[in-house]
Order: sequence, then C-alpha cells, then structure tokens
Amino acid sequence: MSHALPLQQHFPTVSPLAYGCMGLGGHWDDSPFTAAHVDHAQAAAEAALEIGVTLFDHADIYTRGKAESVFGELFRRQPSLRDRIVLQSKCGIRFADEEGPGRYDLSGGYIVQAVEASLKRLGTERLDILLLHRPDPLMQPEEIAEAFQRLRAAGKVSHFGVSNMNVGQMAWLGRALDQPLVVNQLELGLGHLEPLDAGTCFNDRQAAARPGALAWTGTLEHCQQHGIQLQAWAALARGRFSGETAQDPADEAARVLVQKLAQEHGVSTEGILLAWLMKHPARIQPVIGSANPDRIRACGDALKVQLSRNEWYALYVAARGAPLP
Repeated sequence: MSHALPLQQHFPTVSPLAYGCMGLGGHWDDSPFTAAHVDHAQAAAEAALEIGVTLFDHADIYTRGKAESVFGELFRRQPSLRDRIVLQSKCGIRFADEEGPGRYDLSGGYIVQAVEASLKRLGTERLDILLLHRPDPLMQPEEIAEAFQRLRAAGKVSHFGVSNMNVGQMAWLGRALDQPLVVNQLELGLGHLEPLDAGTCFNDRQAAARPGALAWTGTLEHCQQHGIQLQAWAALARGRFSGETAQDPADEAARVLVQKLAQEHGVSTEGILLAWLMKHPARIQPVIGSANPDRIRACGDALKVQLSRNEWYALYVAARGAPLP
C-alpha cells in the first residue's frame, strides 16, 4: 500500500499536514484588518512552515475576506513564499445581504466572480486548488464545468475539488467535468465520526436513529478509489480532547486516553489527534485550524508517532462513547 498522499501526483512537495487560515485576519465583522493582524498571520504561517506544512487552505468567507487579504500582505512581504506553497481556497457560501439570505451559490458566474475576488485579495495570479465550499441544491454540473474550464484556460486555477460533499454529490458533479476532482474536505476527527460510522455501523439497528452518519455511506471509499485527497477540517475537535479537562463529560474517557497516549509516545495531545486521522488508509490530510503558533508547532508531533491498530480502535470507541456493533 502506498503511503503517498493522493495530491502528490499533482503537487510532489505537498505536505501530510495542511494549515487552515480561517483564524487569520481578525474578527468576522466589517472591521478592517491591521498591521498587528498581518504580524499574527506571519507568525502562524512561519510556525506552519517550520513543521513542514506546504498546503495553505483559505476560503473567500474567512473573516469576511480578511484572511485572504492578510495572506496577500505576507506575499508582498516575502514574494518567494508563493512559489514555496500549494495555495487552496474555497467559494460558494454567500452571507446575507440586500439580495437575499445567507445562501450557497455554485452558479457559474458566481464561481468565476468569487475566484477573481480571491485572487485580488491574495495578490496572486492563480490558485493551485479551488474547492466548492458547500453543495448548492441548485447547482448545475454543466454550468460548473464551464466555469472550471474558463478559470483553467485563463490560468487562474490549476485543479478543482469540493468540500462537505458526499459520494452522490461528487458523482453528480463529476459526470460533467473534463478533469478529476482532486480534494474533498470534510469535517472529520475524534469529534466528528459520522463519515467513519457510516461504514462501520450502517447495518446496526441504532444507525437508523443516526441518519447523519448514513448520509456519508461510501464517501471515504469513493475518495480512496478515485484518488481524491481527503482533507479533515476541525481535525483537533476545537480542543475537546486536548485540554486539561473535557468540555463535555461525555468526552472525558477519550480525553484521558489521548493524554495517556501522548505521554506514552512522548508527543503532544495534538500529535495524537492528528496521527489518529493519518493512520486511516485514505491518507487523510488534517487541516490545522489553530492560529496559535505554539499549538501549530505541537501539531508537528503527528509526524513522529505511528499508532497501533489497537490504539486507533481504542480512541475510536472512546470517542464514540459506545461500543461498536
């Protein structure tokens, strides 16, 4: 079995870990970013680079565009940075405005418009990867395919992927595309087990009461079969299992086990959480969402530990809070 990430066929130097830029740029309001926000982004990016991260993940909505803007300032400070990284962004979520409520928009015209706005904020001529952020019930695969062709022909986007889409949605979209999807970014980790439970528990009576898991049936396997890189957002579960005490009493058993394994392997709790994801045969690429440089560096411990099969299952069952069927 190959240990290479599926993305390495397109980007040979892509890293096992990715850095998610959602926390950069300040607040999620209309206030402008400041030089201090740029300095903070630089410290976070340098910490990520220090542990070998080469893929940086954005979205046009992150801090209402400011995350991309402050990263554009980093490119201006250090122009060579752009050629050292794989730059990924997402589009398709629109905030409520005078035209309508908060909504998803994967119309062809909006995709092109959103990419051009992201490139302007980032101060670059191309995205290496564009992801469609959320499935749009009104999406037309042929219209999306045409937008992708326009962006690729103009040199504005090299590769395309999706986020938060299940196997049926990927297949529906993919039938119209002339190049394969290269990424699917899902919420996945000890704090969100539904994509895994869809495979292990689909024939369990209790699964009928958990339809959210069943919606993901076949998604992980489809991505493995077709060489689509699975990326995991919320991979650190927002600190649920890595703190001194669990935020929810139901998480206590998993938190204690994470702490125990971290001590036994001589690594950080962040390292254990990410190593758990990376053991999956799909070669899942965790997306580090923290903006704290020290916590980012701690995530590098994931590359220093190989969990055993028994340790992996112990964490899985503890996080489920119930035995497997």
